[in-house]
Amino acid sequence: MRGLIPDSFIDELLARVDIVDVIERRVPLKKAGREWTACCPFHNERSPSFYVSPAKQFFHCFGCGVHGSVIKFLMDYDRLEFPDAVEELAQTVGLTVPREGGREAVPREDKTDLYALLDSAAGWYEGELPRHADAQAYCKKRGLDAETIKRFRLGWAPAGYDGVIKSLGNTPRRMELLNEAGMVASNEKGNKYDRFRERLMFPILDRRGRVIAFGGRVLSSEQSPKYLNSPETPLFHKGRELFALWQVKQANANLLRIVVVEGYMDVIALHQAGLPIAVATLGTATTPEHTEVLFRAAPDVVFCFDGDRAGRAAAWKALESALPRLRDGRQAYFLFLPDGEDPDSLVRKEGKDGFEQRIKQAMPLSDYFFNELSHDVDMASLDGRARLAERARPLLAKLPDGAFRDLMAQELEKRSGARAMLQADPTSHRAVQRPTAVQRSLVRSAISLLLAQPGLADQVEKPYRFLRLDKPGVELLAELLDLARARPGINPAMLVEHFAERTEYPSLQKLMAAAAVGEPEAQAAEFFDALQRMEDQAITQRRDALTAKSREGALDSAEKSELRELLAARAQPAGMPGRT
Repeated sequence: MRGLIPDSFIDELLARVDIVDVIERRVPLKKAGREWTACCPFHNERSPSFYVSPAKQFFHCFGCGVHGSVIKFLMDYDRLEFPDAVEELAQTVGLTVPREGGREAVPREDKTDLYALLDSAAGWYEGELPRHADAQAYCKKRGLDAETIKRFRLGWAPAGYDGVIKSLGNTPRRMELLNEAGMVASNEKGNKYDRFRERLMFPILDRRGRVIAFGGRVLSSEQSPKYLNSPETPLFHKGRELFALWQVKQANANLLRIVVVEGYMDVIALHQAGLPIAVATLGTATTPEHTEVLFRAAPDVVFCFDGDRAGRAAAWKALESALPRLRDGRQAYFLFLPDGEDPDSLVRKEGKDGFEQRIKQAMPLSDYFFNELSHDVDMASLDGRARLAERARPLLAKLPDGAFRDLMAQELEKRSGARAMLQADPTSHRAVQRPTAVQRSLVRSAISLLLAQPGLADQVEKPYRFLRLDKPGVELLAELLDLARARPGINPAMLVEHFAERTEYPSLQKLMAAAAVGEPEAQAAEFFDALQRMEDQAITQRRDALTAKSREGALDSAEKSELRELLAARAQPAGMPGRT
């Protein structure tokens, strides 16, 4: 999401960044006429179908259809959220990302000191681990080797109430940062003390590898709570973060599958066993934000839970969060473990190959979905099948349009005998009205040509006479013209990015990805011809409407005068649309 980043900053950033330079640092490009080409980094192919356009500042793959601006490329390739992609680009050109506050854009609060303090805390805990025999013995008991301990930066929070405070909070500012980072707590008298004590410490990293929080585990079952996480802070929101996602990305250049387990030690055991594809939620159920992050990381997501009632409840919550994000190409699976087992214990017994085989045999979401909804239903009765249909319909309506949604609807019809008749889910991306600009029309042609050459807008006078045309997409064309006129020199990618959070965005991206035919001069002529024909159609529409109304004798004097002018003008040759 854009959050509070001003559109003007996005414009400036895209004007300064060259998409060819950014992509070439990650994908080897070759010059091909006016564009650059490569084998697509988002799907396997032998011959290049991935093109980068310096003129449009846009990329497009004719094989898998992925396309977008340099921001979109970083989001897909580096698997970053929108704000992180903007931050990454801004750093390369020496810009500071602002945030909007009130009417003016103000710089975002600098959290550098907070990141540095949390990194120092992780270092302090790491240094304490070798000094405590109980912690060392526990790591040995759990089979953790030195390389794994180092990779996950495991540490130890010793007993006592002021270890971190004495080591890191030696100034008022540092004490303030410890409090902001959730590293200290307060008693009833307001006295500060270390939040984490006598716990094995697991640093939680963000998508850029920075420490943002901690999880702490006790060594004995007599202590409680078993796990303690950092509270919500300016850097840490547990509903968005995943433990070990950074390590997974570092270990896999091309990640095809990611496994979600429940515990930190389960994650670490799988990584150490040679399966560095495991992550965990942070003491909370799987959220919609989690599932979006997961599917950005890999096309296949396997949710691994205990087979008991709590595990199945957690699995269903994950399914509900995943449904709106199951666009074509994304798949979810569910793996339920035997009673009394967890990923840590199973991978020790069965090894990498055994657990990998379990992952491969995980239940597809479709099977789990229908099995779970029908397990207490008498499918032999009409009432039972009707109950299944009523349960399934609102859930299937959350699925985005596509082949998977169609097949799920067909499966429901097959099992229940009732037509799916799915209603739009108002909370899903699929529910929004389809963009009108994609209709095959003069309007679509004009928009496509304007996206190829935004500078053409300077030659179109206001008021736009084509606005009288009652056709889909006319108002969008006018809005694009206004944006291009207001920002001289705007490039195509910058123009389209203004619609990043609107329903028209995917359609505009597709129109820009379509190669415009002909030289710039020919494209310009075609653009103005389209505007003229749109104006002619508007006049015809109005004349026909007034003529029909006149047959009913319902015209007032002004309308009669207008109709006479239109009929007289029909014989006149049409001129070019208004151009400065």
